[in-house]
Amino acid sequence: MKYIKKKSAVLLLQDGTIFHGKANGIEGIATGELCFNTGMTGYQEVFTDPSYYGQLMITTNAHIGNYGTKEDEEESNGMKIAGLVCKNFNNGFSRAAGDCDLNSYFIKQKKVVISDVDTRAVVRHIRDKGAMNAIISTTYTDTDKLMKLLEEVPTMEGLELSSSVSTPKTYFFGDENSKIRIAVLDLGVKRNILKCMTERGCYLKVFPMNTTYEQMKEWNPDGFFLSNGPGDPAAMPNVIKQVKKITSDGKPVFGICLGHQALALSEGISTYKMHNGHRGINHPVKNLSTGKAEVTSQNHGFGISQEDINNNSNVEITHINLNDGTIEGIRLLDKNCFSVQYHPESSPGPHDSRYLFDDFISNIENN
Repeated sequence: MKYIKKKSAVLLLQDGTIFHGKANGIEGIATGELCFNTGMTGYQEVFTDPSYYGQLMITTNAHIGNYGTKEDEEESNGMKIAGLVCKNFNNGFSRAAGDCDLNSYFIKQKKVVISDVDTRAVVRHIRDKGAMNAIISTTYTDTDKLMKLLEEVPTMEGLELSSSVSTPKTYFFGDENSKIRIAVLDLGVKRNILKCMTERGCYLKVFPMNTTYEQMKEWNPDGFFLSNGPGDPAAMPNVIKQVKKITSDGKPVFGICLGHQALALSEGISTYKMHNGHRGINHPVKNLSTGKAEVTSQNHGFGISQEDINNNSNVEITHINLNDGTIEGIRLLDKNCFSVQYHPESSPGPHDSRYLFDDFISNIENN
């Protein structure tokens, strides 16, 4: 392979910590909250996951790009991360089914990459200090100038981001002759979530995040789905108001990730910003009703309050994280509603939790 000379680049963290590397992708500057994903595969699905909108992604796997990209493996209509931090960035790829190398993909998507960074040191730093904003520059390396730009970047707390990734208009997904109709409130839904429901005989109508319950009900769905998405769940009061109406409808409701947090907030359960969040494809979760453990795919920086749940007789904890004991699933005792914090569609990740889609369909069929 021809040797490629790369320009110098810099990663500057909010606390003043500096990491140097090499420039890939387009020449430019990217800002956002710095987070890391521990998955060894599925980088394209991660980069196009709407839940990562506006964040700078650190990939802990040493090699990124070695199998290229493939158009039908995107989880949305394009890349959603703000920029990438990695160790080894492969300019070529060795998969026959691949249709593009990763650098060309980043250039096409107009995204910035800094490679040749000691990602282990970066991850260890933010694991100790907590999630923080950062800036990548492949244009210039004047840290004083970059810090002034970084100081203007808003924190994730209080930031509403779903409106940036939700569909601007309603659309249908699946076979219109399917027996089950599900109304999807799109807070930043992944394509594989929709596929998991259509594979189970569902016809979906996907609604923008600002849709009212009354507008969704006009379609006469058999159930409601609350999707994943980015940002602070507490910064969406109008969505929470509509979710409260949706859960009072009497039809089954299923929520994932941000949808899980929205369901909790509609029941008076508060949310909080986590120290680092959970992002990866090997997080162990215990199903409290079966006693079994599941290896799950996760991507969230906020959690729901266990103290508030303990003081709410209508909310039952169904799943917990075996690493830190945080809440991973709930159900409402007086309504046909349940939700999980993690991603059972698992794209990428293991398929241990896809039974949850079956549970949702069973709730609809038995309602």
